[in-house]
Amino acid sequence: MRERFLPDLESPDEDPHLWLEEIDGEKAIAWVEDQNATTRTALEGDAFAADRDALAAIFEREDRLPMITRHQGLIYNFWQDANNVRGLWRRTTLESFSSDKPDWEPVLDLDELAQNEGQDWVWNGPTRGSESQSTILIALSPGGGDAVVMREFDLRTNTFVADGFVLDAGKHWVSWFDVDTLLVSSPQGENMASASGYGRTVRRWPRGKAFSDSQVIFDVPTDHMAGTVAVDRSAGSPRLILVDLIDFQRRAYTFVDESEVRTALDLPLKCDFDVHDDTALVSLDETWVTGGKTFPAGALISCPLAALLAGAPDWDTVFEPKARLALQYYFWNGDALVLSMLDDLKPRIDVLTRCDAQWDAQSLKGLPEVGTASVGRLDATSDAPGTELLLQAASPLDAPYLDLIAPSKKPERLKSSSAAFDTTGLVCTRHEATSDDGTHVPYFQIGPAQSDGNAPVHMYGYGGFQVSELPNYRSQIGKLWLEKGGTAVVACIRGGGEFGPDWHQAGVREKKRLAHDDFAAVARDLVERGVTVSKRIAAEGGSNGGILITNMLTRYPDRFGALFCTIPLIDMRRYSKLLAGASWVAEYGDPDVAEDWAFLKDISAYHTVSQSQDMPPIMIATTRRDDRVHPGHARKMAAKLIEMGQEARYLELDAGGHSYGKDAKERAAFITLGMHFLRRSIGWKPESEG
Repeated sequence: MRERFLPDLESPDEDPHLWLEEIDGEKAIAWVEDQNATTRTALEGDAFAADRDALAAIFEREDRLPMITRHQGLIYNFWQDANNVRGLWRRTTLESFSSDKPDWEPVLDLDELAQNEGQDWVWNGPTRGSESQSTILIALSPGGGDAVVMREFDLRTNTFVADGFVLDAGKHWVSWFDVDTLLVSSPQGENMASASGYGRTVRRWPRGKAFSDSQVIFDVPTDHMAGTVAVDRSAGSPRLILVDLIDFQRRAYTFVDESEVRTALDLPLKCDFDVHDDTALVSLDETWVTGGKTFPAGALISCPLAALLAGAPDWDTVFEPKARLALQYYFWNGDALVLSMLDDLKPRIDVLTRCDAQWDAQSLKGLPEVGTASVGRLDATSDAPGTELLLQAASPLDAPYLDLIAPSKKPERLKSSSAAFDTTGLVCTRHEATSDDGTHVPYFQIGPAQSDGNAPVHMYGYGGFQVSELPNYRSQIGKLWLEKGGTAVVACIRGGGEFGPDWHQAGVREKKRLAHDDFAAVARDLVERGVTVSKRIAAEGGSNGGILITNMLTRYPDRFGALFCTIPLIDMRRYSKLLAGASWVAEYGDPDVAEDWAFLKDISAYHTVSQSQDMPPIMIATTRRDDRVHPGHARKMAAKLIEMGQEARYLELDAGGHSYGKDAKERAAFITLGMHFLRRSIGWKPESEG
């Protein structure tokens, strides 16, 4: 067992800024308001207002791409614009949606609801049961955080159900078992919360009973992330998959059949499990040797469900990864299996159907060579009879479009978004930098075809949790950077999922610093290629990217001219004790374990920053109602830098959760402040500003 200890370097009680972790503390709020005023005074002005309003207009434009799903034959969409600031949930027919002017029926007006109830409601979406069920659950977040209130809603009357299911605010996972029964993972109640703030039990909640009296059908240890459940209806009667979420990487599964017989599945901990009718599917995040066969990390394998339950599975390979071919996600569409992949960073989507004992694959055509493509079922519930697919795709310079794909038919273009910015003279190219250990790190560059060697560059990276970063169509960067003559870069650093689980594992725990080395290597490569100089590179990152950006500040300050750090994780000594932080130990390491703190302390910028360092200007921004990454990370780092006399700005919105605000105008102002800070700090005044 690894030794647990209190590190020598600034234990929690010795942290002079601990008071800033008091989210609504009087002293902390006074500090925040003072910093907000200082930041806005320094950055706001006519040019800021013009950019903010232009960006808000883009976010609210009527011809942007609407996201849809179908339930009981009707198309549903949640829509925000200048007249529906909080949003309008609405529906229409597929035929009407395909027309130039769809005839939308209002279902729930969130602005009206918030005003009538005096609540700061932010939409978090519906939870549906079977296709035949007309009652659903609607999740509403007070202020935009992860904690939501869930309330039963009737789609026949467009009203909340009197005396229906209601859950108070919490980080819930809820599934419908049948129309009168919910399966709930919730932290509410005595000893029901995990150390990460999620539910450690699954409870069966029948209609008409108090939630506090509901039966616990599954529980996990308190130090695990959560206990959750999925309901499978592919074989007719509901079957359950109980999931012990040990952490973000490890999971243990128990299958519950129609007769409520439970079977703990003998599977590796780093995998995803799914079932469809009589087929079991496993997506591996680690190499697995079983039955005399070796399956690599990133493989998708299958076997008959009955054989797995009997303890005698004979696994077959459905998808085998290659050096730069990686599965991103999969789902069932009727009896077809849809795979979304990245083939050397190019989107690829295959539809697989059974042919005897083999899988026959058909690849979707016309996907962007550079860009993004995502596919999903049109129908919201897995038991719906329809098999149409929805494809959304875009490139860095081409606005998103939405296609309907029906079996044996050519794709039908449903909608195309209007352009958000002028792309005249812009190109997108791919390059590779060499990190300090020799690893080749891809990145995409979008901007003018030629550079004078002094280009204002905006860099973005993430590098964590197997999240893939690709050159998407980004309205804010296009409008506030590219259109004004700048260049944008997206770096595909280790820790992400661009090349599968191995690429992710190459950037976790003691290797997290390697992901940061990758990002710095891209900045160096831009200079060596003659694109720009270091002082003209402005870098941005958020959440896990907050560690990235603050490590650029402390480890590679000479490679950047300015930094923008948003909703960030920074203090690696305290992170596991704040909000959901305990669930991320598998990604970063445990700061209360000596051997882990030995490497964590080197990437904890809050501890390593030194007054003697010559660092670029930085702006740190967050939201008060972020209940995932504690705002104390941002507050404390900003306070420490300001006290050191470093050039640092701070911004904190009073709502918005783990995002940039709760509506289009808030998001536009947040982003624009950051872009103006970066532009001023690298000495770039676009010609459009005179």
